[in-house]
Amino acid sequence: MPNLSCGIVGLPNVGKSTLFNALTRKQIPSENYPFCTIDPNVGIVNVADTRLQTLSEQSHSKKIINATCTFVDIAGLVKGAAQGEGLGNQFLSHIRETDAIVQVVRCFDDENVIHVANKIDPIQDIEVIGLELILADLQMAENTHARLEKQAKTKKDLQPTVDFLQKAIQHLNQNLPLRKMTLNAEEEAIARLYPFISRKKVLYICNVGEADLPSLENDYVRKVREFAAQEGSKAVSICARLEEEISQLDPKDAAEFLQSLGLKESGLDKLIREAFHLLDLITFITSGDIETRAWTIRRGTTAAAAAGEIHSDIEKGFIRAEVVPYEEMVRCHGRVGAREQGKARSEGRDYIVHDGDVILFYHN
Repeated sequence: MPNLSCGIVGLPNVGKSTLFNALTRKQIPSENYPFCTIDPNVGIVNVADTRLQTLSEQSHSKKIINATCTFVDIAGLVKGAAQGEGLGNQFLSHIRETDAIVQVVRCFDDENVIHVANKIDPIQDIEVIGLELILADLQMAENTHARLEKQAKTKKDLQPTVDFLQKAIQHLNQNLPLRKMTLNAEEEAIARLYPFISRKKVLYICNVGEADLPSLENDYVRKVREFAAQEGSKAVSICARLEEEISQLDPKDAAEFLQSLGLKESGLDKLIREAFHLLDLITFITSGDIETRAWTIRRGTTAAAAAGEIHSDIEKGFIRAEVVPYEEMVRCHGRVGAREQGKARSEGRDYIVHDGDVILFYHN
C-alpha cells in the first residue's frame, strides 16, 4: 500500500498539536509556548468510508478494515529554521520523510494565545514557513550541484542532473517553491531522486475560532483560500479546538453534537479526504464473509498491480478480476445479484482500477 504520510507543520501556537490530538485521539501536550513539540508524534488515522459498512452488511463480514493515513506532528518551525534556528534542521529532516505537507495556519483572534510574531497575519505565516522550506532545498541543491559538477567532468552521464540542479537553484533563488517549477519528463525523473521539501504538495488548514461556527469562514480564511488557489493548492477550514472535543465523544454523540452546531461532517473527515485527493489516491474494496476492506492505490493503477497490494502471489498468478462498481453492488444487493443482472465485469491485467470498484481476483 502506498505510504500516505502527511507532515503537519506551522508556526508555534497555531493549533498543530490540538489538531493532531483530535486526529489521533492522543493527548499530546499543546501548551501555550513555542517548541512544545520537539520529537515528531506519529498517528495512524482511519479514512472514514461509509461504503464499507454497507458492503459489510451485504457480505456478513466479520470485520471492517479501513484505509489509513499517517499524520506526523512536526514541531513549530520559526524564521531561520533552515539555518538551524529553533531546532530547525531537525524539524526539516522530519518533513523530508513525508509525502505531503499539511500547514496549519492561525485564522482566529485570541489575546490569550500568544503569536510568535505578535500579530495575526496568515499569509505572512504561510510565507515564513514557505521560505524556510525553499532555503532548506536551496542549501541541498547547491551542495549537491557543487559535488556533481566536479564529477561530471569525467562522468558525462551526470550532466543532465547537474543541469537540473542548476535550473532548480535559479528557481529557488526567486523564492519560489519547486512545486511551481515546470519540468520535462527527464527532469521530473531526476527530481524524484532528491527529497526536496518544496516539491511536496501542500494542504492549508485554516484553524478558526469557535465564534466562526458553523460557517468556518472569516476574512483570514478567504485570504488563505485565495493564496492557495493561486499556487494550485487547497485550503480547508476547521476549528481544531472543537475537533479535539468531538474526538473524545463516541460516534453517535459526535454526530448529534455536529448536527446541533449546524455542521454536516467533522472537519477531520474533510481534512483526511482532501489529503487523499492531494496525493491522488483512491480505494478499491474487497468484501467477503471474513472482512470488508479498503485498499489504497495511486490513481491509474492496473488490476494486476492492485492485486499485488493484497499479496505478491495474487499479482504473479493473476488470471482475471471480477469488477462491480460500488453503486451497482448496492443496487443489485451483492455480487450474486450483480452477476445475474450482467453488472459484474471480467477485466484483465491492464484494466485501470476506479475508486469504489469492488473486486474479486482470480489467480493461480
